[in-house]
Amino acid sequence: MRALILGGIADASSLAAEIARAGLDAVYSYGGRTRTPADQPLPTRIGGFGGVDGLADYIRREGITHVIDATHPFAAEMSRNAIEACATTGTPLIALERAPWARAPGDIWIDVGDVGAAVAALPQAPARVFLAIGRQHIAPFATRPQHAYTLRFVDPPDSPLPFVAEVIVSRGPYTLDGELEMMRRRGIAWIVARNSGGDGARAKIDAARRLGLPVIMISRPNLPERQRVESVAEVMQWLGHRTCLGA
Repeated sequence: MRALILGGIADASSLAAEIARAGLDAVYSYGGRTRTPADQPLPTRIGGFGGVDGLADYIRREGITHVIDATHPFAAEMSRNAIEACATTGTPLIALERAPWARAPGDIWIDVGDVGAAVAALPQAPARVFLAIGRQHIAPFATRPQHAYTLRFVDPPDSPLPFVAEVIVSRGPYTLDGELEMMRRRGIAWIVARNSGGDGARAKIDAARRLGLPVIMISRPNLPERQRVESVAEVMQWLGHRTCLGA
């Protein structure tokens, strides 16, 4: 057996650690968006594969027998490529996909289907807006330059931003107290977020509820049907091994 982990979410690192402890043969792949990715206890590759055909060639060339899609829930292109490449090569595929956040009492959510709809949902009057959506999705907000934007990236921007904004360079997970302090200090009035799910980025949603702030919540992209689980233990079971997390 030789597994390929398509990484991205925090659970992917937990999976890599568990696979390493089990002594399984596996490769961890980063998409390359983060310049300083977290170290992994497995052989690591960084960068794209070159579409469906490139990923299929990699699977054949490297003798990959199992693929785990643990990319970000909004990395739709990579997930679709994995589905097609695994179908082409006859390689078993499973998605480690955390559950989306659910609306709780006190949440003020404006549900939208994509980034364009999120831009349209912002008020016309100038406001302080926290864009918690990743740097590759911010360009459409340049059409609403009246707002004072706060952005948060893992790495400093390597090219000019499409609008004037305050940039926070920080890596999660984030705490409720930290998010409350950040939003209060900057006078944040609106939040734009993707429904990523998980615990690492949830604090901003809890802070918005505490402060009574509206959240423009972008729904996850639709993907073809595939086998999916929500825990590392379930992936290990799929691989034919019991988890020993916490051992």
